Amino acid sequence: QVQLVESGGGLVQPGGSLRLSCAASGSIFSINTMGWSRQAPGEQRELVTTITTSGGINYADSVKGRFTISRDKAKNTVYLQMNSLKPEDTAVYYCFAETLTMGNIFHYWGQGTQVTVSS
Repeated sequence: QVQLVESGGGLVQPGGSLRLSCAASGSIFSINTMGWSRQAPGEQRELVTTITTSGGINYADSVKGRFTISRDKAKNTVYLQMNSLKPEDTAVYYCFAETLTMGNIFHYWGQGTQVTVSS
């Protein structure tokens, strides 16, 4: 089992920045990928970015050049730095972790944190 706790959401003006944090605990040794997804009202959940234990990173086209994912291994924490925020970035952001245990893949999700971009 992996537990994920997110923080850092809030209200920001267009063009502003926010940093989200996701602290993992539990069976963290089994995590092979962490990342962030988001869901806007009335929309499907969208994958934003992922980072693997080997450091491989991917971004959705909609956030490339504006968002940066990073991790602090010592703190078991993943961060999402969001710059040049746009109103369309408004959503609930969810941290997730993918684990691989004895050939079985599991996904764990945080509780979500609201990001609102508005003037």
